[in-house]
Amino acid sequence: MSEEERIKEIIKRLKREYGRAKIALRYHDPFELLVAVILSAQCTDERVNKITPKLFKRFPTPKAMAEADVHEIEELIRSAGFFRNKAKNIKAASKMIVEKYGGKVPDSMKELIKLPGVARKTANVVLYNAYGKIEGIAVDTHVKRIAYKLGLTKEKDPVKIERDLMKKIPKKDWGLITYLLIDHGRKVCKARRPDCENCILKDICPSSQVPIDKT
Repeated sequence: MSEEERIKEIIKRLKREYGRAKIALRYHDPFELLVAVILSAQCTDERVNKITPKLFKRFPTPKAMAEADVHEIEELIRSAGFFRNKAKNIKAASKMIVEKYGGKVPDSMKELIKLPGVARKTANVVLYNAYGKIEGIAVDTHVKRIAYKLGLTKEKDPVKIERDLMKKIPKKDWGLITYLLIDHGRKVCKARRPDCENCILKDICPSSQVPIDKT
């Protein structure tokens, strides 16, 4: 099996197993999604989903968030970790959205990464989920770990990992591959104890701990 065939088989099996894979963050519009993704850094999606209802009830729009007392934002998001820096970025990003983009979250990579607290991962998530646009691959901790285990990259830096994945994975799958790998990482290929025995990729994964019968 060539490397190209192996990658196609990986994607095929992941789609078959996790065909309904999607983002776990709950949101109602691009602004809520943007804020939720900023909050999700070093924090679980489950925790973010508990925080955002109260946050958005208090500050439902970019204008309201931009005018908010940063200390009040901090208190509402405290359990997300790194809350001071996140609150500062959320307020600053909201202000820029109001002043530069007319209150609408931008829908291009070029403009999104200008927002405070927004790097390529966050921008990719917003573009794909809020606007149906695919400009790259969102690389979170699951994607980073599993892409390395599957031999899809040897890099450790998310930007370089994304570059490697974009070269190897068909563009039509760039948006979905993130959530396929996340689901696989949460359910089977766990960081502390990967379940190689029950992994659908065990025979084509270079990191598999299951001996392959070549007879």
